[in-house]
Amino acid sequence: MKTVLSQAEYAEISKGFDPDPFNSWSINTRCYQDPAYLKLDQEQIFHRSWQFLCHESKLAEAGSFVTSSIQGQSIFATRDHNGELRAFYNVCKHRGHELLSGEGRKKLIVCPYHAWCYNLDGSLKAARRSEVLKNFDKSTINLEPIRIEIFCHMVFVNLDMDTAPLATQSGNLANEIMSYAPDLPKLKHAHRLTYNIKANWKSIVDNFLECYHCPVAHRDFCTLVDMETYRVKTHGIYSSHIAKAGTTNNNAYDVGNATVTDHAVWYLWPNTTLMRYPGRGNFMVWRFVPTGPETTYEEFDFFFETDTPNDDEIEAIKFIDDVLQPEDIGLVESVQRGMQTPAFNRGRYLVDPEESGLSEHAVHHFHGLVLEAYRGACKT
Repeated sequence: MKTVLSQAEYAEISKGFDPDPFNSWSINTRCYQDPAYLKLDQEQIFHRSWQFLCHESKLAEAGSFVTSSIQGQSIFATRDHNGELRAFYNVCKHRGHELLSGEGRKKLIVCPYHAWCYNLDGSLKAARRSEVLKNFDKSTINLEPIRIEIFCHMVFVNLDMDTAPLATQSGNLANEIMSYAPDLPKLKHAHRLTYNIKANWKSIVDNFLECYHCPVAHRDFCTLVDMETYRVKTHGIYSSHIAKAGTTNNNAYDVGNATVTDHAVWYLWPNTTLMRYPGRGNFMVWRFVPTGPETTYEEFDFFFETDTPNDDEIEAIKFIDDVLQPEDIGLVESVQRGMQTPAFNRGRYLVDPEESGLSEHAVHHFHGLVLEAYRGACKT
């Protein structure tokens, strides 16, 4: 049964929120704590939005596959023998057993429970001993498809079959990304960082979307990025965060050999960030995955010119892992604890008319998208 939100409850969580960020309060903190809102997030946001799966190179060959889970929904993507990219719920149509795990290559998909066999296009090839059944037509039995799309050489999936293509929803985002990262199709997966954080996923997105806290909490980062050039723009389902960077004399990491000298970051609704940092050719994909009302799993993938980081890239990864991430995790976990007190349930946005990195208008933009999604669960 789908979660229903009453009009009174919606009015309470959105109280004080205004389309004008200069005149607005943030959404209520119960959205960050109440288990009912995790259910809403799953139903109204994650099961209806485009989710990053992998770089296209992982699904380049016929039979290659990658599995994943979208808030409790097991899925996989594969390249069939005709070269078409497909995605399905990862469940056998016989008894519901998961079909695949991890990633790899298969000529056929064989259920490990009773060995029902599927073609890569999702059609049922064979069901053991089904010849003894009456009215059994295997041509009517197919794996349940989900939406799949290659966007900027990255594979995204969506459980909502009626949704618009990501390329349509995201406006000019693809052009922006490719203008900063034209080498993206050639980059290789080289490293992954993971974290388990004691904070709601929205707290982490909030923190990511503003650099108002950077001069206070990320002083080394602020020597790498020129905060005077930092500008944040909001567009539909994404926001861009761009600045000149790569100052040689910085306290973060060595950029003496850098060919990339921009800090180019994009937030893509609802839980994906796409980044290009100073250094050699690179791209990063960062995801915030809810694991509970007040817990989040973070996955941070690095793509470089080679599948092994060089010394400068190892230093940059170490800065993120040892300095930047602990600083941010400490912030969001403290915010989550603060939300548990009766002393705070909403706050004002600090907004800069020049849309600098010190402004919180992108947080306001994100909260507007959250409220729009929640409205879909309201009783009429």
